[in-house]
Amino acid sequence: MASQIHILYIADIIGTLGYEVTSSFIGEVKKKYHIQLTIANGENSASGKGMTARIAQSFFDIGIDVITSGNHIWDKNKFYPVLDENPKILRPLNYPPSCPGHGSFVAQTIENDRVGVINLQGRSFMYPIDCPFRSADREVQRLQNEGVKIILVDFHAEASAEKMALGWYLDGRVSGVIGSHTHVQTADEKILPGGTAYITDAGMTGPFDSVIGMDKEVAIRRFLTQLPVHYKMANEDPRFCGVIIGIDKESGKSQSISRFQLFRQS
Repeated sequence: MASQIHILYIADIIGTLGYEVTSSFIGEVKKKYHIQLTIANGENSASGKGMTARIAQSFFDIGIDVITSGNHIWDKNKFYPVLDENPKILRPLNYPPSCPGHGSFVAQTIENDRVGVINLQGRSFMYPIDCPFRSADREVQRLQNEGVKIILVDFHAEASAEKMALGWYLDGRVSGVIGSHTHVQTADEKILPGGTAYITDAGMTGPFDSVIGMDKEVAIRRFLTQLPVHYKMANEDPRFCGVIIGIDKESGKSQSISRFQLFRQS
């Protein structure tokens, strides 16, 4: 049995095009890198905002094991019961406890390794919800008390400084802190001194001929006029983005993190 586990994190999947490019690449990436667990952020999968039960099931059908999210998970209220029913679909843990759904999940790989996945949301330039740092403290401690050694955090936040601060704050206590939300992949992937893999933002999976997934002309019009122009998805240059993390099973410390951005040559 291998002493290391490889986890695939797929950056924010944007709309139908994001799903299609994910479906195109996921099998070969999992095989090439011996992936034992796949996590994907799906909060933008339903035409750019929110999720549906059908989309969530399509993610599971192509080999995604855990779905994380962020502020847009609340955009379709018909999805709320699914959040309660399926613990593999996460909403940020630091929303008030009365909100639907779950903020963490312990997945089990085919080799019977347990992996804790925590979803958190930042507060800088976002909703003033509960503190992600203190929420992380409580949940990490709970998982460790249950014997979970491998813990990954999807931190859905706007500010790079807040993401970096959480990475350093949790260094040595979790296996990885992966930033999401801004849809722009950063080039700062690293292993922190305590053994925590970190990247400020994993990017997005979807149309790159766009403004963070939105049709360029629509985005430009919004900035020029400051009017609430109807959101429209872009549909060109699909790319598959994210990170692959290698983690020592015994210690839970990360040994490698690699970002990727894949596309088919035309």
